[in-house]
Amino acid sequence: MNFLAHIYLSFDDDEITLGNFIADSIRGNKYQHLPKRIQKGIKLHRHIDTFTDTHPIPKISSKRLHENYGHYSRVIVDIFYDHFLAKNWKTYSDVPLDVYVDRFYDLLEDNFEVLPDGVKRMMPYMIADNWIYNYSNMDGIAKVLNGMNRRTKNRSKMNFAITDLEEHYHAFEHEFTEFFTELINYSKLKYKSINEKI
Repeated sequence: MNFLAHIYLSFDDDEITLGNFIADSIRGNKYQHLPKRIQKGIKLHRHIDTFTDTHPIPKISSKRLHENYGHYSRVIVDIFYDHFLAKNWKTYSDVPLDVYVDRFYDLLEDNFEVLPDGVKRMMPYMIADNWIYNYSNMDGIAKVLNGMNRRTKNRSKMNFAITDLEEHYHAFEHEFTEFFTELINYSKLKYKSINEKI
């Protein structure tokens, strides 16, 4: 899953949210200098990724893209799924998406000192262009895919995946909806479990 899903699946717990968000920027166990609850957020992120990577529904979504994008297909599916979460946000939260995202940006700014260097460098661009809120529209997703393609020096061709999203929109949305219900339930159990551990 991508940024918005990981934030959402932190269940409005600030330190867990921070850990869940920064986890992709941290290798192995190089997080032991961080506050304990941020460490728990990193662990929750990894549980979510493992569940997602081994679940049959995202594999169906990924298979649809594999011929054109190879191993980048899973990354594209993560971005597509964040689009459907943002687009259908009212189904999952009573807080309007713009308010929710602004609160998250405030959380990052208030905890800037604990963020990994890569996140610190990315953050101003994320906030200025409002990446997370703009997952909700096709132009925003197109920009994300273009940016990811640039980062792979045009090897991934991910910029073309917006066409695949348009062509198979309802199939991807159906798969997201089915999967995300299961992922929420799984993440709640893992969140409860990691909070019970000292």
